[in-house]
Amino acid sequence: EVQLVESGGGLVQPGGSLRLSCTGSGFTFSRAPMRWYRQAPGKAREWVATAWEGGGLADYTESVKGRFDVSRDSAKHTLTLQMDSLKIEDTAMYYCQTRINDSDYWGQGTQVTVSS
Repeated sequence: EVQLVESGGGLVQPGGSLRLSCTGSGFTFSRAPMRWYRQAPGKAREWVATAWEGGGLADYTESVKGRFDVSRDSAKHTLTLQMDSLKIEDTAMYYCQTRINDSDYWGQGTQVTVSS
């Protein structure tokens, strides 16, 4: 059974930092593209970043480029999102996602709130 478990969310002031983690199990982590999505209240879920299988390559949505850094550790089956220079508009539930054999799998999400 594929499972994704996120952690690391919380409340932070604008300009602050948070580090999110996602631990995967039940699949070959090193062979799966891993993504972060987020969903703010009243808005559609949006893609944030992808850490491609094999390591080293990553993509980001424009609004987080230069502020967020996605990485993966295949030995620990862990996906990480380092978020710096956080803005109020980064407030959302953040989800870890992967696609395996044309099926999408999601974690339960972790809340990030940026507020003064």
